[in-house]
Amino acid sequence: MECTHDYNNSFYYADTPEKLKWNGYDALAQTRDAQNYLRVHAKTKRPFLLWLAWGPPHNPYETSPARYRSMYAPESIQLRPNVPDSDRAAARKDLAGYYAHCTALDDCFGDLVRTLEETGLATNTIVVFTSDHGDMLWSQDQQRKQRPWEESARVPMLFRLPPEFGIHPQHSAATINSEDVMPTLLRLCDLPVPNSVEGFDFTTTMRRGVDPSGGATVIRCIAPFGEFVRRRGGREYRALRTATHTFVRDLNAPWLLYDNQADPYQLNNLIGKPGSAILQAKLDAILRKKLIEQHDEFRPGPEYVAKWRYKVDETETAVYQP
Repeated sequence: MECTHDYNNSFYYADTPEKLKWNGYDALAQTRDAQNYLRVHAKTKRPFLLWLAWGPPHNPYETSPARYRSMYAPESIQLRPNVPDSDRAAARKDLAGYYAHCTALDDCFGDLVRTLEETGLATNTIVVFTSDHGDMLWSQDQQRKQRPWEESARVPMLFRLPPEFGIHPQHSAATINSEDVMPTLLRLCDLPVPNSVEGFDFTTTMRRGVDPSGGATVIRCIAPFGEFVRRRGGREYRALRTATHTFVRDLNAPWLLYDNQADPYQLNNLIGKPGSAILQAKLDAILRKKLIEQHDEFRPGPEYVAKWRYKVDETETAVYQP
């Protein structure tokens, strides 16, 4: 059912036209289903790909089971320094629910890993934990996703690999992106990467080699929609994220530039500031080069909507049809 985000009243379809419903909080029910899938495949010993896409911790934030919500009191939540004073009460309330969802998913993920270990699959299964976007949660006076700031654009990317790969636990500053996951998994499985794939194989980085991205990746908002509508500042942009900086250009001009080491909460926009001209020009050149390599003409959003014949509403959001 795509993304209704009605986690306690969540419907789905399986192998027949019959409309089904997850029992209770859907992340827990989906995890039980995934565990059963793993147990079946442990018996058949056939290769498999299991993709489990939980809805939480996306909003609505207050809908996790009571035992998780009771763990977090809004008044005890510590906020990031980039949350304005006017938003702090709302931020604490939302974060308490957000953390409750996250803790529920911690348990779900732990159950999956234990099932892998109990079935013997852990010794020959690659596990990837990531997300499609973050959430501003009132940082920068912003909410939700699509924004180029760290809270929205930077997400977890964890690989758990079988010992036979000889890849030791590590933290990497390499700029891996979502399009890099598939080619990386293919190479880990000793399979060829099709020539049409534009993502990078990061297995060399995992073996403490070079970062194939060249130390920078592109973040895009092709067409603002939904919770990033134009009347609230939504805009098309292309952003360059390096290990140390974020540079963002909208359709008209450079928009944002942050030194993420000196300014981790992105409070000081360096665009046009004295002493930043050389850095800005360098990052702009790298971004333009990457857009050319990726065949991205950076056109206005409505042109892409028209080209691919999306049906959108007044907020430029694709219409959901239950």
